[in-house]
Amino acid sequence: MTIPAPIADALTRAHASWCPILRKGLEAMMAADPAYLPALAVDDYLPTEQRLFAAFALPLERVRYVLVGEGPYPRAESATGVCFMDGAVGSLWSDEAGGGLSKPVNKATSLRNFMKMLLVADGQLAPDNTAGPALAAVAERARNGGATIQTLAQMQAALTAQGFLLLNAALVFRPHVAPARDAKAWLPFFETVMAELARLVQPAPVVILWGKIAEQLNKLPVMKSFPQVCCEHPYNLSFIVNTDMHGLFGPMRLLAAGQSRS
Repeated sequence: MTIPAPIADALTRAHASWCPILRKGLEAMMAADPAYLPALAVDDYLPTEQRLFAAFALPLERVRYVLVGEGPYPRAESATGVCFMDGAVGSLWSDEAGGGLSKPVNKATSLRNFMKMLLVADGQLAPDNTAGPALAAVAERARNGGATIQTLAQMQAALTAQGFLLLNAALVFRPHVAPARDAKAWLPFFETVMAELARLVQPAPVVILWGKIAEQLNKLPVMKSFPQVCCEHPYNLSFIVNTDMHGLFGPMRLLAAGQSRS
């Protein structure tokens, strides 16, 4: 069975080390459901601009963490093919007097709550006071102190430097298809990808599953090969005070500018 050309062409956005694995994963999808990829290829979906496999720009041997969210942002300007990296976001911080996070960050609920979680983990915000004047004070220090990253691109670079593969359980978003349905169709793809990670990368990367749809990956036996951290999806306010997330991300100091990263 031939992988539809529009899907196969998107492999050019992935690092060369991934291409044989991703193609094998797509072939597994075709074997499981021969109609899915051909139908997807002629449908409208996000992300656009052949960014379907953009998250796989990180070379295979550098993967230390696999973070799996739900699906792409439901806006063309926001969906980048990289989990919770909103393409509409430039600056992280508001430039308005008394402002906290920038308006585009506040619009991207998952990213907003991830930022607040990092600030709580770093001791810059109290768990019970993550908005209003407290957040405005943090933003003012971030803009003026020179010790804090300023843009989402810098945050993505920091996560990449830590070895994060930033995926979604459903690699596509379609307004007329339930995310859980698309995620189910991508399970054979993930089974292949995770099996190759288990075989080729040691120690096994830590898998972080955000939300119920991402946790569906645990239906795959290969997932037993990986240490895991599971929690609610970041669009839930409770994510901000999740101590498992504090313990994982806090030591990385992702918001610190100029840190030496491994």
